Amino acid sequence: MDWNFQSDRPIYVQLEERIKLLIVAGTYPPGSQLPTVRDLSAEAGVNPNTLQKALAELEREGLVFTQRTSGKFVTEDIKMIKEVKTELAMEQIARFFEKMESMGYKKIETIELILKAAEEMK
Repeated sequence: MDWNFQSDRPIYVQLEERIKLLIVAGTYPPGSQLPTVRDLSAEAGVNPNTLQKALAELEREGLVFTQRTSGKFVTEDIKMIKEVKTELAMEQIARFFEKMESMGYKKIETIELILKAAEEMK
């Protein structure tokens, strides 16, 4: 897995976002155990404390939980995972519309372009 970090945002926030994406994409399915902090931090090339901070935030949100002596697990709440997935998608869509607007496209023009592209991709 490729962990690329941007210098303009805190690493722990980017880690949190990446782990969320892996959860909603099914790489870490509901109820599954996450790799250890040591393993994940080594894979990402970050300090374990930085990764722990990201996991603590995910735990605060309820997406991850800790079982004493067993490690960290993904929530089994499928509804919550779907809500997070929708939230992430809406953020991407909003960014896309902002970028298209900066290019001079109105929302309706952007939607028309999306429909045209979808037709051409069939």
